Amino acid sequence: MIEKTSKIKSEERAVLVGVVRQEQTMEQVTEYLDELAFLAETAGAITVKRFTQNLQHPDSKTFVGKGKLEEIRDFVASKKIDLVIFDDELTGSQLLNISEVAKTVILDRSDLILDIFARRARTAQAKVQVELAQYQYLLPRLKGMWKHLERQGGGIGTRGPGETEIETDRRIVKDKISLLRKRLGEIDKQSFTQRKERGEFIRVSLVGYTNVGKSTLMNTLSKSDVFAENKLFATLDTTTRKVVFENTPFLLSDTVGFIRKLPHHLIESFKSTLDEVREADILLHVVDISHHQHEDQIGTVNKTLQELKAFDKPILTIFNKMDLYEQKNFDSWLSAEVREDILRELHEKWNNITEGNCVFISALERTNLDELRNIILNKVREIYAIRYPYKTMLY
Repeated sequence: MIEKTSKIKSEERAVLVGVVRQEQTMEQVTEYLDELAFLAETAGAITVKRFTQNLQHPDSKTFVGKGKLEEIRDFVASKKIDLVIFDDELTGSQLLNISEVAKTVILDRSDLILDIFARRARTAQAKVQVELAQYQYLLPRLKGMWKHLERQGGGIGTRGPGETEIETDRRIVKDKISLLRKRLGEIDKQSFTQRKERGEFIRVSLVGYTNVGKSTLMNTLSKSDVFAENKLFATLDTTTRKVVFENTPFLLSDTVGFIRKLPHHLIESFKSTLDEVREADILLHVVDISHHQHEDQIGTVNKTLQELKAFDKPILTIFNKMDLYEQKNFDSWLSAEVREDILRELHEKWNNITEGNCVFISALERTNLDELRNIILNKVREIYAIRYPYKTMLY
């Protein structure tokens, strides 16, 4: 049985492991490990060291080569490391083989993200979604992990003739998955009913990579108090608020942030939560313009929107954290004229790419929010005019 408590205790010491594949650069892998370190920090662990190895493809038995694994083992033993975290998904046999050598707790990126989601789940829906994803992650790894499961079966009537322990565990997990899917289906029906009861309001959803400032922007635009902090996946549950701009009402929703290499099981489990995205009339794609990999993050979000069949909706790209962008890119000796030229080139570039559907703001500093409100208001009114022409005079 999967433990309901977190696998990571506060301030546990961790090392990170990544493979530099043939098609990747060291710079890309460093960026991936930076994000993995942030994930570990979000879960409560402290990163002590990183290990990388150049390989055409990960080793099928131990992910990294034998020599590199022994190097990791020696470091773990000498520095009293609690966790070894791999930046890719491991198979059950890889987990078992690595554990036998390293003699410590082994996690992969998917397991780490699931752990964070388990910590952050607050509502019944989010808790069921995370638990379902955990069991789906576990099922194909039972062969290498069965001995870590708490026995739920056993005794008269629970074990078929000649059935092995691993087969019993597989049946238990499949039954649990079936039960959770049924429970999630019931919750989804309730959520669908609640969405239908919202009436004819235009619906606007905030989307974006995790930790780009969606919740801060939600608080600013809706004058609500949505939980926001500088950690990954601060928001799991969709929050919806009624907002009124110049007597024009609409519904604004904040959704869970996306991330590269997001476990497939989580996307599947959270599809009901992401119904807010699929059913939205307008998407506000929030981007952290100060992040040096913001273009890759935009690509990750666009790919996820395509998977959700929501990429064809009207999208306004909101480049947030302009204050941090200027801090990082403007030296004190730059003249005002040069700064204006840099900003003008930035605006022209993204106006061309988004066909004019973008705006540059700082939600924290409340910079350029009036322009953002006006753009959202105009887009909402356009949809009202088309969909409900008899109501246009009211707005």
